[in-house]
Amino acid sequence: MRSSRLLSVLLLLQTRRRLTARELATELDVSLRTIYRDVESLAAAGVPVYAEHGRGGGYRLVDGYRTSLTGLTDHETSALFMVGMPGPAAALGLQREAAAAELKLLAALPSTQRERAGRLRDRFHLDVPAWYRDAEPAPQLAALAEAVLHDRRVQVRYRRWAEPREVERTLEPHGLVLKNGAWYVVAASGGRLRTYRVSQILRLTPTDEQFARHPGFDLGRHWADHLAEFDARRITGTAVVRVSAALRARLPDLPSSALHQAVTAAAGTDAAPETDAALHTDAAGRLTVALPIESIGNAAAQLLPFAAEVEVLEPPQLRAQLAAIARSLLRLYGSDNGSDNGSDREVNPDPTPRPAG
Repeated sequence: MRSSRLLSVLLLLQTRRRLTARELATELDVSLRTIYRDVESLAAAGVPVYAEHGRGGGYRLVDGYRTSLTGLTDHETSALFMVGMPGPAAALGLQREAAAAELKLLAALPSTQRERAGRLRDRFHLDVPAWYRDAEPAPQLAALAEAVLHDRRVQVRYRRWAEPREVERTLEPHGLVLKNGAWYVVAASGGRLRTYRVSQILRLTPTDEQFARHPGFDLGRHWADHLAEFDARRITGTAVVRVSAALRARLPDLPSSALHQAVTAAAGTDAAPETDAALHTDAAGRLTVALPIESIGNAAAQLLPFAAEVEVLEPPQLRAQLAAIARSLLRLYGSDNGSDNGSDREVNPDPTPRPAG
């Protein structure tokens, strides 16, 4: 532990040129007295470190001194792919290792490359969760990551959608995926690879039992196939809708990617004469498009925020569902109930934050 800290002190001084004892203590989460002892030990070992006194002073190395020693540990090597992503690294329990690995990598670089690497680190930031939602808490993630790295089985209690909601499972975790602020584990259970949401793991018990990974398993390719299969399974039908010109102009800035994709596809497609509803733009600039849907209820919720700017033509069940919702809203907010119907208020149909400029 102490040798690792001495190396960290040396590499910090090598990469940042001058640091006070308090800055070193804060960086390494130790006391000032520990830093004083560590600097004395480095000097006794022949490292040309000295103190500059007065304002702007601190510890520094003799100009031109460099060590080629990096000393990456196994955990720090595992954390290399997380350098520059402190959020995911912390979630996996690798925050300290990722910071140490970054420091050692920077120390091994020539000054020009180190300056460029520092500029990239300071000027690019990865923010994984989508708008209006925080990253999902996943208290079992760090233990699960250990099992993934060492091919060890885990016993879990998992909460799923189907009944019974809570089930016991033995998992053979093959890989972890971070998507839109949520972690997923691809794991074998009963001989089949399945996908589990890590936040839904209520309890996890590590084991010492190792397992053999599925031959030829590739996490990236498996995840892409899983997403394609999921999309094919969840889409159960198609709605034909008419989209206003005003909404079409705003769609690139709205979160409804499915409607945007349908409009983009329809705008460049000539209608086939045999289709039930020819895809076309009418005199008012409204475009008729085919929109893939999961279910009538899901589609109604998806289209409701657009109010009168989207008219459903087919299927009749979806049109009837939206009409029923509209009647319910009219009963709730109609002027005959004595409440303010909001007719004089300005409504912002697009709450999505937009970048300045």
